Amino acid sequence: MKLTVRHVLKWIWLWPPYFGAGISVDNYNDDITSITVRMKMRFWNKNYVGTHFGGNLYSMCDPWFMFILLEHLGKECVVWDKGAEIDFVAPGTGTMYATFSIDQETIQKLKTQVQDNQKHFPIFTTQVLSKQGEVIAKITKKLYVRKKRPKV
Repeated sequence: MKLTVRHVLKWIWLWPPYFGAGISVDNYNDDITSITVRMKMRFWNKNYVGTHFGGNLYSMCDPWFMFILLEHLGKECVVWDKGAEIDFVAPGTGTMYATFSIDQETIQKLKTQVQDNQKHFPIFTTQVLSKQGEVIAKITKKLYVRKKRPKV
């Protein structure tokens, strides 16, 4: 059986760091251009002051833009996380949500750009929201994208 992005999205909550942090995929659309992730608050993922541990807030935002691009750019491209920034806006308690979306126009633009065999560094942003819709954190992700070099 071939492991697909859909399999990963369904079962990633079992990966020990995500299982321990209470992170799971809430939903994703059919063309995998948008993924929503949630993190439930548990007694073991709170910090000293009773709010979500900041490392877990970042962890819930880590691979999703990369997964979307890997799904659409295919095996002929390398997609890595290059850098990230998180701005903690408010203390988070309860269940947190974050949606990661890349529109088809941006995906098509990257497909065209990587044909030049150069490195590209697209930047994507999202927010971590409380169940009530309050902004808890703002995330900026910089990715590294390029066409794979031919094997010699």
